Amino acid sequence: MAVSPPNFDDLAALASVDRDPAAVRRRVEAMEKLLERAFVVPGVKQPVGLDFIVGLVPVLGDVVTAVMGAWIVWEARNLGMSKFQLTRMAANVGIDSVLGAIPLIGDAFDFFYRSNSRNLKIIRRHLDKHHPGTVTIDMPSARPARS
Repeated sequence: MAVSPPNFDDLAALASVDRDPAAVRRRVEAMEKLLERAFVVPGVKQPVGLDFIVGLVPVLGDVVTAVMGAWIVWEARNLGMSKFQLTRMAANVGIDSVLGAIPLIGDAFDFFYRSNSRNLKIIRRHLDKHHPGTVTIDMPSARPARS
């Protein structure tokens, strides 16, 4: 599994301590990418992250990824998101943690259920509505042309 150079730039965003919404957005997006899409499984071409890889370690891996997912919820709390949104986000992390802790079945579940991506989507909706200056344009990945 190869790590692409942009991933290291994303990790630098995690070191930021700024409280402005744009900095929070960059940190949360970097953490989501690290947890859900940092690596590509050869042959399958399915992106996976630390949530799946570290989750393969029984108990400890699931605890570590749950704490990392909870950090995203904590950042959302600092943005002033509603209790309903925070509850949904905490439920996503909880479902991922509880079902991900089941041996073998939980590993397959972690491969497909992306709680951190779901939480990022909730945060992006909030930021786009309440802090429109943080909106970023996602560029689609370049795909080779078919012959």
